[in-house]
Amino acid sequence: MCASYRRRKREADRHASGLTVKLTYDPRHNVAYLRLQEKTADVETIRVSDELNVDIAPDGTVYGIELLNANQQLRAGDSGALVVVNEALGERREIPLAK
Repeated sequence: MCASYRRRKREADRHASGLTVKLTYDPRHNVAYLRLQEKTADVETIRVSDELNVDIAPDGTVYGIELLNANQQLRAGDSGALVVVNEALGERREIPLAK
């Protein structure tokens, strides 16, 4: 099985299971959080860099990714828009970020 097929299969399975990925942004603290799934277990926050933390469970499940200094990271490309791409359906959506 090729890697792109496996990736599309995982995405389809997540969609079928009702999993919703959620991106939140708090402008007061300039922090964004990409929630990949609801926390159902204790997680450890791993500091990857000064601007990136990852919440991970003991079994290796990644629950979320925290972006510090988020407005700089999210605006770094794509003309200041958040681009959402559904590769399985071939859909692309741009959401402008507030300045």
